[in-house]
Amino acid sequence: VSGASEVTVKHNVGVLEHKTVLLGAHTVHTKGKPHSCYLCGKSFSCLQNLKEHQKIHSGVRDYMCFDCEKTFISENCLKQHQRIHTGEKPYKCTHCDKRFNQSGHLKTHQRIHTGEKPYKCSQCDKKFRHSGHLKTHERIHTGEKPYKCSQCDKRFSHSGHLKTHERIHTGEKPYKCTHCDKRFSQTGDLKTHEMSHTGEKPYTCDQCGKSFTQKGNLMEHMKIHTGEKSFTCDQCGKSFTKSSSLKDHMNIHTEEKLYTCKQCGKMFLRKIHTAVREYMCFECEKTFISANCLKLHERIHSGEKPYLCSHCDKRFSQSTHLKKHERIHTGEKPYKCSHCDKRFSRSGILKTYERIHTGERPYKCSHCDKRFSDSGHLKRHETIHTGVKPYHCTACGKRFKHSSALHSHTKNYHSK
Repeated sequence: VSGASEVTVKHNVGVLEHKTVLLGAHTVHTKGKPHSCYLCGKSFSCLQNLKEHQKIHSGVRDYMCFDCEKTFISENCLKQHQRIHTGEKPYKCTHCDKRFNQSGHLKTHQRIHTGEKPYKCSQCDKKFRHSGHLKTHERIHTGEKPYKCSQCDKRFSHSGHLKTHERIHTGEKPYKCTHCDKRFSQTGDLKTHEMSHTGEKPYTCDQCGKSFTQKGNLMEHMKIHTGEKSFTCDQCGKSFTKSSSLKDHMNIHTEEKLYTCKQCGKMFLRKIHTAVREYMCFECEKTFISANCLKLHERIHSGEKPYLCSHCDKRFSQSTHLKKHERIHTGEKPYKCSHCDKRFSRSGILKTYERIHTGERPYKCSHCDKRFSDSGHLKRHETIHTGVKPYHCTACGKRFKHSSALHSHTKNYHSK
């Protein structure tokens, strides 16, 4: 710093101290903190604390960390910073033994245990443990978005949201899975992904016991029990629990096929048909969109059935199949029709049944434009056009179009 600059800084600090003396006797509005900063109005009980504070305005940073050369306005700030290098955490929580390097951090943490939320929003009375959280929340009301992306001019109310967004442009994925080499741009995405390895599903439905990896998935699932259907088709009035289900349904009205297969050019109503299938079964060369789907499929070849029914010793290759089976024993029917109170043990059966009320027939015959409410009914109908007889008698080789016809034939001719 030049000599002239030093004189200027000292002069400014001197002015601040002089004006502080003038304010010293004016203690009526400071609630026992007689020393007020004339620049920002902040009050202090001790003159020395005010002097340290005034360095924020003057820009003086006399205290340097010899480990990283970062400078600070006070010895106390330097001391707190040095604990990052030493690892010292002298402040211990009396509730959970967690330790902190600053008393302020301990105080904030202890509010988790006490439930104290001293910072109140002036707009909606919502309360917060941290002043920073209040400040961020208030931007919902003000619409303030001070953080701007330098790549696309998009603005954000929170610096963390901007940082996450910018990774779209940079391609940065700093969070790596410890089980595989997959990387993610957000910690939340990594945490959700790692549950596919650990099998952890922390969010459990208190109605039927089904568990989920994400809270949002549980909230969507709960709508099955409550009957809530927030998404309504403006063409026919049919309502759905998911926005994605409504989007799929709307294609029935437009018959628009939005998703194109990159391999053959064929178009589909649903994106799942175009998904890349990177995982191959070496037994039958069938491919799958995820490692988990492949793992489940491989149990067909290995015969592995790790899930045992506690009622009848029947085993299953998938936990969901076991759960559905156990409802035979328990009589549980968690899926309720919103039109007539009839209940079902499976969501798929409920979905098909509700079409009786709505009249919806989403499955269309490619040969004659006839429509059906159930995919099985469509398949059975199409055999009229194709002449295919998929069901054959193992005793005499005779073939049938329908499984019911095969069953009758076996009973009448081969039961003895």
